Amino acid sequence: MVPNGKSPLSPLAQDALDALARRLPEERELTYEHAYSILDDEEDLGRPSAEDIIERLHDKGHIYEVEGKIRLTDYSSE
Repeated sequence: MVPNGKSPLSPLAQDALDALARRLPEERELTYEHAYSILDDEEDLGRPSAEDIIERLHDKGHIYEVEGKIRLTDYSSE
């Protein structure tokens, strides 16, 4: 089991999480559109791939949704 209780990520998913964390606004949340744009800019992921990565990050407990916006779960670069 992973020490922090979250599932380990593939290198691509970890890079995507790092990119989202680097560009996280002061409010500490992102709209889905902003997240997709970040992943396109930083990781060269098109919309379908960005949606898939966001879904994986959510399913593995690395991000969560509040009122239609994305928040990172206790982020720390690994």
